[in-house]
Amino acid sequence: MGDTKPVSVSSIKKGSFVVIDGEPCRVVDTQISRPGKHGHAKVRMTGVGLLDEKKRVIVMPGHDSIEVPIIEKKNAQVLSVSGNKANVMDSETYETFDIEIPDELKGSCSEGTIILYWDVMGTRVMKQVKGTN
Repeated sequence: MGDTKPVSVSSIKKGSFVVIDGEPCRVVDTQISRPGKHGHAKVRMTGVGLLDEKKRVIVMPGHDSIEVPIIEKKNAQVLSVSGNKANVMDSETYETFDIEIPDELKGSCSEGTIILYWDVMGTRVMKQVKGTN
């Protein structure tokens, strides 16, 4: 498992990132139920997986902590493209690795372009094509 940090459930807002069932997710909805006579407020969170686009729902007491993925945003240069994979070199560490090209970036990702990728819990995801070097 990659890097995460605990954050109070009550501070999570729509658009935040959390870990649900071991998967990093973007929160698309939060609902807070009123505390009962002896109970605590419950938070119901709906998240969509950053890597697999699956919808997940979790219900927790409002005073609990939830893991939040630490997302590193990095740049890399595309060295070559074969099929739906690109071989890229990190702009800072000069490490080369293969990364999958998302469908929406297939046309604009070519040799020599600079891309933005996210390192989320040990998985690298291409997010944006920034242009040519």
